[in-house]
Amino acid sequence: MSQLTTPAAATPAVAATAARGRGAKRPGRSRRSPVKSVLLHGTLILASLIAIGPIAWVLLSSFKPGYAVQSTDLTLVTDPTLANYSYVLSETSFPKWMLNSVIVAALTMIIGIFFSATTGYAVSRFNFPGRRPLMMVFLVTQMFPVAILIVPIYTIMARLGLINTLPSLVIAYLTIAVPFCAWMLKGYFDSIPTSLDEAAALDGAGPFGIFWKVVLPLARPAIAVTAFYTFLTAWGEVAYASAFIQTDNKFTLAYGLQQFVPQFNPQWEYLTAAAVLVTVPAGLVFLFAQRHLVSGLTAGGTKG
Repeated sequence: MSQLTTPAAATPAVAATAARGRGAKRPGRSRRSPVKSVLLHGTLILASLIAIGPIAWVLLSSFKPGYAVQSTDLTLVTDPTLANYSYVLSETSFPKWMLNSVIVAALTMIIGIFFSATTGYAVSRFNFPGRRPLMMVFLVTQMFPVAILIVPIYTIMARLGLINTLPSLVIAYLTIAVPFCAWMLKGYFDSIPTSLDEAAALDGAGPFGIFWKVVLPLARPAIAVTAFYTFLTAWGEVAYASAFIQTDNKFTLAYGLQQFVPQFNPQWEYLTAAAVLVTVPAGLVFLFAQRHLVSGLTAGGTKG
């Protein structure tokens, strides 16, 4: 009987200890004063409005007629209409530009993931002559602005006969995306224990089998970030597109949108409608990749 009553007798003491623990002040944390709390939340609200304001203006302007967009009166939506979207989709080359951008961005993303993943894995797992210089070359290429690189890359494309072709854009965008993504994926592969490679090798897997079946599935967060970065690199780039592409049917979206703002007659209502449509594919890619973005971006940041 005494053994049965012992837990019951101990219950009040445990409850009292737990209550004291809940009421105790956690070390290292102080209660924020009301003034500081108001200032903090006010600053966050102001920063959010500044960030969301331009996006909301573009979205609302896309439903306004031309005279309302160019008006100095500050209104939300005046005479809402879908004519801007109808004009952009049916009366311009926007669908062709969209197709060109999807092709370029998809090829850049797929090829960029392949090259970045294989390069990052090779540098992370193997010692070979030129390993350090290779990674230093990748790092150095990130230091040059596009304005310096565009001339030599244009010369190379001209000699290869690729000017005014979509492959020239894919190659140019890969030179931007692959070095950065290879460095990022190397850091993630370094965080994956090599004991998994050794176990797979004992089971008879070769280097590529280990990479494809063991390491790559574990690196999905970093691969998602790589896909997102390479896609956006190709989706919104303008400098290379304006230098390499010369005819309307080969324009990408980022370069084609300039056609709505000529020097003497800017068509802001059509530009805002096109800008909203441009964000849809990028938003879809973000939705698919967003659950992996945080863990992928912080990959390789700690060692343990």
